Amino acid sequence: MEKLKLDLSNLRKAFPDDFTQEQIAKAQTVFLKKLAETAHKFYGGKIETVPKAPVYGFNWFNVWYTPGVSKVSTTIRDNNNASLELSNRGNLVAVVSDSTRVLGDGDCTPPGGLGVMEGKAFLMKYLGGVDGVALCVDSRGKDGKNDPEKIIEFVKMCQHSFGAINLEDISQPNCFRVLDVLREECEIPVWHDDAQGTACVTLAGLINALKIAGKKIGEAKIVLIGAGASNTTIARLIITDGGDPKKIIIFDSKGTLHSGRTDIQKDTRYYRKWELCEQTNPNKIEKIEDAMKDADVLIALSKPGPDEVKPAWVSLMANKSIVFACANPVPEIYPYAAKEAGAYIVATGRGDFPNQVNNSIGFPGILKGALLVRASKITDNMAIAAAHSLANYAEKRGINAENIVPTMDEADVFPVEAADVAMQAIKDGVARVKMTWQEAYDIAKRDIEHARSMTKMVTEQGFIKEPPAGLLEEAIQFAIHEVKK
Repeated sequence: MEKLKLDLSNLRKAFPDDFTQEQIAKAQTVFLKKLAETAHKFYGGKIETVPKAPVYGFNWFNVWYTPGVSKVSTTIRDNNNASLELSNRGNLVAVVSDSTRVLGDGDCTPPGGLGVMEGKAFLMKYLGGVDGVALCVDSRGKDGKNDPEKIIEFVKMCQHSFGAINLEDISQPNCFRVLDVLREECEIPVWHDDAQGTACVTLAGLINALKIAGKKIGEAKIVLIGAGASNTTIARLIITDGGDPKKIIIFDSKGTLHSGRTDIQKDTRYYRKWELCEQTNPNKIEKIEDAMKDADVLIALSKPGPDEVKPAWVSLMANKSIVFACANPVPEIYPYAAKEAGAYIVATGRGDFPNQVNNSIGFPGILKGALLVRASKITDNMAIAAAHSLANYAEKRGINAENIVPTMDEADVFPVEAADVAMQAIKDGVARVKMTWQEAYDIAKRDIEHARSMTKMVTEQGFIKEPPAGLLEEAIQFAIHEVKK
């Protein structure tokens, strides 16, 4: 089993010595994609359903099913909230997507999103002790266009089987309406991980990056490239957490956001973008070079690179500049290129580079915290509380320019985050159950340890089989061949 461990920090050593840094970066991407395809085919996906209750004898089926279970149904009938205690609903999340914007690959068709949605469920269980179900739906209407109302109706119909909903990979502008309507009209929390999750973890990274650089969020000049669900929510959380909107400039595919963008104002589907048009870039700066001059922070969530952000732009930034290039699977500029251009701190969404700013350290703890207190929604304050929880956790164990946020292998970050989110839910008045921070932490830690221990046990006992020998080497050789072509 030891030979199958992936140390992405040392992966570049597996490639030829004459590979340039760009070739190594490309090879790492090809390697991970090939390995993922082969491993998923071998295992037939990565999630299955197993019982959580015992069968001591076949008469126990009369308890877990009919006739005994009738009492469970009538109890829930008389008090629907009892379903959170008498079924798995209280720890179960639906990962809902129409697969119209899967990572950097765009519209992958409804079933095309299953790899990502199953992955979300996998991380929820292993990192957060939360069960997840992937639900990829067809939101196309008779005209062939994706209809947000169909997703809204679907989630409303299925919400009674789940404790929370995680929206994923829904293209804009539909994603804005889907989230905002469901947050208000559902009885359970609805969370959009591409928007709120990315914003939460990005804010966490920004908090610590600014500390290391000796800068304050309210004084920082911030440029954002990309104005989709992620960056618009990032901008909103930054402003809510003390950022000065007058010092923020946001680019979309047509230019910068400002109060003169009547094209956005007229299209009511983009109301979230228009809110930012009214708040940011009061001087109506249009050119990227003018925006980047003396900028303290660049946050790019646009198209996969590596040439979407030019080194020349980075060189215009202020001293000790901070660059977040978080497009997946390829960042808008590779870290080495950003550093060569003068960036002080560089973060990406990838785990094979330093400073991975990735939703995976956010949503498992956030959803667990919301479920623990039976929250009715996940507020922006809860997302900001999670960001500060992550930043504080990293700061306590030590941060530097190449280590600004916790990583997925720091197991204790998730119960701490869950407890902090649960306490914020109570403060915001959206919690149905009250508990202390320690109680929330203890329950979350217990459930997470259970999930990890169970996975380890079934792996060691052979219920999860080892993949074929040579799996890693085959993917490495494939990547070398593809890059050399």
